[in-house]
Amino acid sequence: MIEEIRRRLGEDVTTVCVMSGDYVQRGESAWFDKFVRAEAACRCGADLVLELPLPWSLSSAESFASGAVAMLSAVGCDTIAFGSESGNADSLDRLADFALEPDACAQIYRRMDEDASLSFAAARQRTAEKLLGPEASLLSHANDILAVEYLKSIKKNKLGLHTLVIPRKGEGHDSMAGGTYRSAMQLRDMLKRGEDASPFIPDEAMKVYEKALKTGKHQNAERFETALLSRLYRMEAEEFDKLPDAGGGAGRRLYKALQEGCGIEQITVAASSKRHTVARMRRMLLCAALGICAEDADGAPPYLRVLAARRNGRELLRREKGKLPFVIKPASVRRLDSRSAELFRLIARAHDLYCLCSADLNGFRPGADWEKSLILV
Repeated sequence: MIEEIRRRLGEDVTTVCVMSGDYVQRGESAWFDKFVRAEAACRCGADLVLELPLPWSLSSAESFASGAVAMLSAVGCDTIAFGSESGNADSLDRLADFALEPDACAQIYRRMDEDASLSFAAARQRTAEKLLGPEASLLSHANDILAVEYLKSIKKNKLGLHTLVIPRKGEGHDSMAGGTYRSAMQLRDMLKRGEDASPFIPDEAMKVYEKALKTGKHQNAERFETALLSRLYRMEAEEFDKLPDAGGGAGRRLYKALQEGCGIEQITVAASSKRHTVARMRRMLLCAALGICAEDADGAPPYLRVLAARRNGRELLRREKGKLPFVIKPASVRRLDSRSAELFRLIARAHDLYCLCSADLNGFRPGADWEKSLILV
């Protein structure tokens, strides 16, 4: 993707990436921690890697996208690039306009009232089909959905960002099929099983990942599940009502499933329905365990945490006076407003849990996120 950006915009373009931290939008912990993945991105050509704060990375596509777009705009970017299954910029733009229509949401919810089995996503697609025809099928693709949300956020906030739609190659979002370009899910599965994934991962990134694998700096899934459940079983039913996306009885469904199940996958599947997707339930379960409430992702992220940088990225940090403060040394958060400090504390506690569930606990100590400055590549 970075190579394609430079091919289209020029070799000297500064590339800023916004990346989820230790926990990701599919509702799971990342296989490698945020610093490992940020270094890998810079080794492969990213100039600056920013962390999308936890409440936004564990949000719906709309909130996830709006947080990322706000950060890119605040750092001074003039173009946002993203992957898309369709690669059809015009269709994505029309779908974003449809989603911004004043009565679009009302139509979608009316359709949901008429058919209780429909999720919001399914009702949105059917409503869009009525107005736009076959173009609405793009709303069944994970990255096209995110693309529409990026465009919505740009239009809604009048940000003036240009967009660069890059067609995805190879397997779909969660595909386990073979091919030249493997899905991220398949690559994670290969790494977990100890298989050689190097033919499908850039060499410079693979060097970073191999080091992390050798030193045990990756997730132990069983340890992580036990840690999560130990937190969740201490919670009361009322606390689940305060979670993001807990409306429509989703919070109570999740609590009920928690009382009847003994594994994360079993619990999330039991709590899901046609209206409440498994991914939504996984995100809610993680939010519950990590102490994230519905209002934590209100508005835009209040600061820009820098995880890693190359030379061009460091120059950008020196010259750019962004709309949001940069956090390069975590201790500087204490000089920011109370919301920023509390958000960083939330993320730092979540990082402690992530590290506590690594395959190798040698050298672990709490508070590491307060001491880790950006990685220079």
